[in-house]
Amino acid sequence: MERQTVALTMVPPEDHINNGIIYVLINPVMPGLVKIGITASDLPSRMKALHTTGVPVPFECVCAKQVRDCAKVESALHMAFGDHRVNEKREFFRIDPERVKAVINLLSGEEIFIDEDAGAQDERDIIALKSENRRASVFNFRMVDIVPGTTLEWLYDSAITCVVVDDRRIEFEGKVTSLSAAACEISSRTGAVGGAYQGPRYWKYQGKTLLELREEMEQGGE
Repeated sequence: MERQTVALTMVPPEDHINNGIIYVLINPVMPGLVKIGITASDLPSRMKALHTTGVPVPFECVCAKQVRDCAKVESALHMAFGDHRVNEKREFFRIDPERVKAVINLLSGEEIFIDEDAGAQDERDIIALKSENRRASVFNFRMVDIVPGTTLEWLYDSAITCVVVDDRRIEFEGKVTSLSAAACEISSRTGAVGGAYQGPRYWKYQGKTLLELREEMEQGGE
């Protein structure tokens, strides 16, 4: 009897098909806006693709994580922050990215670390990005009507505080420093990997981050 050979096609498990990266992107020329999306595998390529002729500088990644059922995760985040969505046809939300990051940190999966200039296509993009970041990061306490002596709280732990010294500086653990330097110091203690920290995103006053207060002031003045 002639033996027949049957060719079997291996079907990847469903979990593998649904794996992907959920990401949160910001752009210094789009202050206050956050993009929440997913990609199959190559996030830097996705970031470069988003840097079209209509976008002056590349996007930066606030956080990214390899997750199961990435489409479901994305839909859940879009629904959770739906009242902050700018346009139902776009994945942009007017919200502090740290709020979205806090939710993503609760998800199981592998955290993906992306260089801050990963979305740049050439050296000119990198120069433009750094220039805009410097411009966006300029902050002083007069912008939000905060006076010297005011106590600020760390975004993730209200027991961690600092005191405003003057228009730009704070006192943290007995040392006069900047918002960003203090944020970097605190984050390093949690094992965070490098990166720059925009101080106003991480310190809050009366329940709101300094960035949120700044945006409220600017919108109120328009």
